[in-house]
Amino acid sequence: MAKQRILVSDPISDIGVDLLRNHPEIEVDVNTGLSPEELLKIIPSYHGLIIRSQTKVTAEVLAAATELKAVGRAGVGVDNVDRDAATNHGVIVMNTPTGNTISTAELAFTLMLSAARNIGPAHAGVLAGDFPAARKAYKGIEINNKRLAVIGMGRIGAEFAKRAQAFGMTVVAYDPFLTQARADQLKVELAESPDAALTGADVVTLHVPMTDDTKHIINADRLALMNKGALVVNCARGGLIDEAALKAAIESGHIAGCGLDVYEDEPPSADHPLFNLPKHVSFTPHLGASTNEAQENVGIQVAEQLRDFLTTGEIRNAINMPSLDAAALSEIGGYLDLATSLGKFLAKLGPANPDSIRVSYHGELAEKDTSLISRTVLTGYLEAARPDGQVNIVNSPAVARDMGLETVESTITAQTEYAELIVAELRKDGKKFRVAGTIIGQSPRIVEIDHLFVDTNIKGNFLIVRNDDRPGIVGLVGSALGSAGLNIANLSLARNKSEGNALNVIELDTSPSAEIVASLSDAPGVLSVTAIEI
Repeated sequence: MAKQRILVSDPISDIGVDLLRNHPEIEVDVNTGLSPEELLKIIPSYHGLIIRSQTKVTAEVLAAATELKAVGRAGVGVDNVDRDAATNHGVIVMNTPTGNTISTAELAFTLMLSAARNIGPAHAGVLAGDFPAARKAYKGIEINNKRLAVIGMGRIGAEFAKRAQAFGMTVVAYDPFLTQARADQLKVELAESPDAALTGADVVTLHVPMTDDTKHIINADRLALMNKGALVVNCARGGLIDEAALKAAIESGHIAGCGLDVYEDEPPSADHPLFNLPKHVSFTPHLGASTNEAQENVGIQVAEQLRDFLTTGEIRNAINMPSLDAAALSEIGGYLDLATSLGKFLAKLGPANPDSIRVSYHGELAEKDTSLISRTVLTGYLEAARPDGQVNIVNSPAVARDMGLETVESTITAQTEYAELIVAELRKDGKKFRVAGTIIGQSPRIVEIDHLFVDTNIKGNFLIVRNDDRPGIVGLVGSALGSAGLNIANLSLARNKSEGNALNVIELDTSPSAEIVASLSDAPGVLSVTAIEI
């Protein structure tokens, strides 16, 4: 078996590198400090790429990386990866959101305390020999009994809140994904909007990604909502704060100061407008994940994630497709081959250029996370409909959008003949065509084609024959196949009495030739013949 090749282009933990080197199916190269031109030259031969913040994975790099399956970011932010281009090229992008949680939360909390107590300016004053003057000038602010606004209540925000509560702060949080139950568990007040969280706040700390929606989430209007003498802390992403508005608010006396680890432009210039402020400021050079523990954690995590994806298919912490950890893979993995076959049957038997594809779930399966199964049906359909090798499970939704194909997922509680059933359906001009499958025992089966009940394997060489429902046609087809030396491995018949036709699903030991298919199609009483190889 050919080995999966991984390039480590930014430094990570030696333990992570050794973890990859010790796997028999993986070959790893550590080549850091590459120029963009050097990366472009060597990337075509790699299946996996591990980066930190230095390597830029641009659209040009992704276009050149013809064998690349996954990019792993040792850290949280993936601003240096063109995620749209990665998705379009079918490349999974993973990060390691938990490895530096504690280190980033601790630094953010340190910046808050440092700004409140003027640690930076006071330290400089002591070193300059101005001990009495520094002691008099740098009176601080207590955080006890102060109101803290946490914008972004994920892992880091939750850890910050926990520490703030230990210091006697009241915490209000805004996060569009935070439920009331989770807020109650964290003992924080849940705000409905950033404005609600910031109104009357004494400190704000930011823990959200940089997006079009979050750019300058802290602006002049929102700074004005905070209490006079408030502090602003940011260890998340530069650009979340309108730095010009923050400087104006500090100079006006409304905001006391700030603690920043990230900046709109990095590295910031020496004459950055916030750097000359005299008090209640603390600045660090993007150190959020810079602890020995965090560096080791994220290096090990990213190595494990790429190793497991490339060798077992397990997907963790993917940002451009559903994750599939070992437990989830065990729970739904048996349905993925079935889903692929349903998609391919649809592509061969259904109408061309449909308006939509719908995947429905019946029975107990409807209660599980089925997003990856639906994506697999779509991928199987597109692979068969567009056999150019350019579609995979990562980019299939983007390909469908480009085709104008609507994708729909639904769950149905109505009882069926089976404990669990997946129905894949194409719709065009108000008409529907569907196939359905289930798992019987340990065997995945196709059990319905366009409302006609059948029972057949999901892989093999198939002939789907539609014919008039009258005596002799099954024998005619069987004789023609026998004369061509084609052995029938399985035969499933279904009748549509109301329309006077029948459906034969014939599984063969070998694939029929185009000539046999054409000959059968012209036989009396045969309405259509479709060959499918899965």
